[in-house]
Amino acid sequence: MRNWCIVMSASEVFTVRGTSNAADPLTAFADALWQAVGGLMKAGGTPGTMRAMTWTAPNPAAVSPQRRVIDRLYREALGGARTSVTVQAGDAIAVEIAAVKAPAPNPEPVWHGLSRAELAREYSPRNQVPDMRPLFRQWSREGTAWRANHAAIDIAYGKSPDETFDLYLPKGRKSPPVWMFIHGGYWQATGKEQHAQYMQGMLDAGFAVANVDYTLCPDIPLSGIVDQIGACIDFIAANGSALGVDGTAIHVSGHSAGGHLSAMMAARETGAPIKSALLLSGLFDMTPFPFLPMAKVIGVTNAEHVAAMSPILRKSRAAKIGVALGDLESAEFKWQSDAIAAAWNAPKPLHLAGAHHFSLLDGLNAGPLLDLAKATASA
Repeated sequence: MRNWCIVMSASEVFTVRGTSNAADPLTAFADALWQAVGGLMKAGGTPGTMRAMTWTAPNPAAVSPQRRVIDRLYREALGGARTSVTVQAGDAIAVEIAAVKAPAPNPEPVWHGLSRAELAREYSPRNQVPDMRPLFRQWSREGTAWRANHAAIDIAYGKSPDETFDLYLPKGRKSPPVWMFIHGGYWQATGKEQHAQYMQGMLDAGFAVANVDYTLCPDIPLSGIVDQIGACIDFIAANGSALGVDGTAIHVSGHSAGGHLSAMMAARETGAPIKSALLLSGLFDMTPFPFLPMAKVIGVTNAEHVAAMSPILRKSRAAKIGVALGDLESAEFKWQSDAIAAAWNAPKPLHLAGAHHFSLLDGLNAGPLLDLAKATASA
């Protein structure tokens, strides 16, 4: 986790604190962190207005920002927002955040008649659920259980510790086609371990499943993640025989940020080709992103970045495109899916009835969404 030091007048700073006496230090840290973040929001701050954090624990090493598990828990609560972190010894685990209040929002419209604040709400899927933490816990629990019951081969496709994928092979099929899944998290959070439970449907359909991880922003910009996913496709294509799969039949799918990455792979002009792309509640026109709080975190802050990272401005080179989203998505997410389907002459997006941005994924194991996944990957 990177530390950013910001100096400002002490009179502008307020402090919020969360504590926990949970026996498990990871549970306690997460409890304290989410409490503190809740206090931050109630006080009028945002992740972007944090100025410093202090983490206290009986064993400070247990909550070290350099621990991967701590970094992932941090990202679940705060995404890629960064500030300076001091870790110290104390009787209980606690998280203290020093921050300033967010400035008054500018009411002027910046995109589709929406102000910056309205745009931020439209592009925040977390608004669709009352509390994200139970969902993250569920994903971790179910993903861990699924991986424990399936023989996964963890493979590195690059030099970064995060450039890996879990490969699952279907029973009784030689050289199966590959269905690659790219997780979401706004390019800043979650991982393949929290999405393994959604691989069963395509595995049962006879596909080898590659569940992909990548380095998260702001450790690298979005453009770097795009390069990593491309490298993963090229690795599978070049090593198909050694992996026991058909490296010439790669189908890409992804959810949310992963939907964007899948579309970028469908539109890339070099490297190994893909057969199809399934875009699940993705982001395809990055024009509004410089107006969003995450712009600096993901490295999309100007027109040049927008042009480079908007798959909608390119042509799809995949034989088949499928698009789907939850029926309860925001208007902007619906617009994004409608726009890419129209631009790429794909069928109209599937709207999964009763599904929000996150529960959409449940459909990958049964029902209309799984049917669409299999039909799209039949290319």
